[in-house]
Amino acid sequence: MARKLKHSKIKNTSILFELLTRQITADVLAGKSTKSVKIVKKYFNEDTELGKELQLYRLLSEKHYESESRANDLMNIVLKSRHKLSNSKLRSEKYNLIKEIKENYKSDDFFNGRISNFKLLASIYNTFQSETIDETFNPEQTVNAKFTVLEHITSKKISNKEVKAHVLKEYNKSDKDLRLLAYQILVDKFNTKYKTLNESQKNLLKHYINNVSNTNSLREFVATESSKIKKELKKHLPKVNDTITKIKLTEAVNQMDNMTKGKIVNEKQVLTLMRYYELVKEIKNVHTS
Repeated sequence: MARKLKHSKIKNTSILFELLTRQITADVLAGKSTKSVKIVKKYFNEDTELGKELQLYRLLSEKHYESESRANDLMNIVLKSRHKLSNSKLRSEKYNLIKEIKENYKSDDFFNGRISNFKLLASIYNTFQSETIDETFNPEQTVNAKFTVLEHITSKKISNKEVKAHVLKEYNKSDKDLRLLAYQILVDKFNTKYKTLNESQKNLLKHYINNVSNTNSLREFVATESSKIKKELKKHLPKVNDTITKIKLTEAVNQMDNMTKGKIVNEKQVLTLMRYYELVKEIKNVHTS
């Protein structure tokens, strides 16, 4: 008898990664050290089976082709690569990963996060299961899972403008606990007038999350942004009439050099850069009003 395909959220590699990166966001917004960065680097690097499987998830979830034949080619290549991964190693790594997550976070809070592309990631998981496990699975479920992925790949490619709009929208309607946390931190640490992250701050968090294991890319991004902010602040310095404010602003400009020190960008630097974005915004508002 054909076995029923059953998706497991806590065994889905891409969902586990997504939940960990959300935790990083929450910790950064709270201005505290995050254990999730260490966990991500440990389990999702290029040498682990989880890291390799995550790349396969990304290929199927991020690539878009108009041609059905090209979509099928991509699917076949990804499945061929997935066959080369060790299921026993994956099970072992997932077991240890989940164990470490449970040791550091409350399971109910951590695993209950809403995943916007849940159906797609679940379909990729089920496709991997049906194609790489030596068992006969329910044919209808198998076909439905595979077609869901193929339909996603051949769907109309969304423009960068639409993607950015969607990212901002998703941040605003994300998990209740994360939204409330963001609100609280912004009120407490930035100012009561700031109730949402601006686009620059969201872009920074996005880079921080997506480059957890790519320290060079993140450091380059922070260096570029720091240079832009420093230039912007210097441009507005001559317009400041208050002596004390000018002294503080000059000191803030000088402190920007600390943003590019060190080989690794830490949470404190990210939070500091977010505050600099607010400072630039406030200065612009003052001088344009």
